[in-house]
Amino acid sequence: MTTEFVGPDGEPRCRWCGGAPEFLDYHDNEWGFPVDDDQRLFEKLCLESFQSGLSWRTILAKRENFRAAFNGFDFNQVADFTNADVERLLLDAGIVRHRGKIEAVINNAKRAQELVEEHGSLAAYFWRYEPKPEDLPEPQTASTSEESVALSKALKKMGWKFVGPTTVFAFMQAMGLINDHAKGCVSRSKAAVIRKRFKRPGASSGGS
Repeated sequence: MTTEFVGPDGEPRCRWCGGAPEFLDYHDNEWGFPVDDDQRLFEKLCLESFQSGLSWRTILAKRENFRAAFNGFDFNQVADFTNADVERLLLDAGIVRHRGKIEAVINNAKRAQELVEEHGSLAAYFWRYEPKPEDLPEPQTASTSEESVALSKALKKMGWKFVGPTTVFAFMQAMGLINDHAKGCVSRSKAAVIRKRFKRPGASSGGS
């Protein structure tokens, strides 16, 4: 994908971040940089599931409302949500009021607890699916990958909901499991440096 968007600093960026004013900060400071914090990982996977059928701009605009509604996406708290919480959230105009997706977040919080109990952390488990750089297609030319399909299948087998391969791939892009910034994007080299220094959860040292 070509980099057709030039930021206010004159530097080229991924074309998509010129699609809305709020995308620039998200692109420059979050998207594609490695994350090992379980709460952030859980939040992003939930938000990606809410995005299904919608635009990321819609979800990003409502992100603070989602955080308030789901206790900051602390899955240990969300796992205790009841049917009354579901009904409360269905009345919350600040989020996407989709019963199936709301119930999926609560279900997935419980599955997250189980995964942490078995594997130590969400980060340690998710980062097992980091692809080798040489196996990646050209940046931003794919919507799924062999790894996103594998992780999606594994999560579904454990009972997670709304975690299809496309949702999981978008999650992997955003959380830095791959560096999918366009080749001419100013953030690609920045992400590469951070990824090189990043210590993979469960590993003795960082990878490339």
